[in-house]
Amino acid sequence: MDRVSRQVRSQIMASVRTAGGGPERKMEALLRGRGIRGFKKQWPVAGKPDFAWPKLKVALFVDGCYWHGCPRCDRPSKSNRAFWKPKIISNRRRDLRVARKLRSEGWKVLRVWECRVGEETALSRIVRATQSRGVRERRRVAEPWRDTGSP
Repeated sequence: MDRVSRQVRSQIMASVRTAGGGPERKMEALLRGRGIRGFKKQWPVAGKPDFAWPKLKVALFVDGCYWHGCPRCDRPSKSNRAFWKPKIISNRRRDLRVARKLRSEGWKVLRVWECRVGEETALSRIVRATQSRGVRERRRVAEPWRDTGSP
């Protein structure tokens, strides 16, 4: 049983941010650090991917471990389980529907769990997907015109 009225609960839930949380900011920093550019945030296609490369049709979702039921973290709700278990299941079903729809429209869909954002395997998958569709990592190159050594 909830401690607040339905109206108050609705207002609380409506105020929860859906984008730009910690994992998304961390992923953005990692992408930029690897020199991966050209992404848009919250691109208006099915599911509103956290990051999208529209020209390449690559969509990246950063799924929160709690909200999407990460099998590695397995953090079930301690309260109101009758509500949360079906809610997490419906979130996962929606994720599958969204991925299916995007793939049918020619998109490459990537999903990274919140707990795996900083892992090299996750970044490698993103690099491979974007490179196979045309984006190259920007490498830092020496700038000879800034060389103050010999003439």
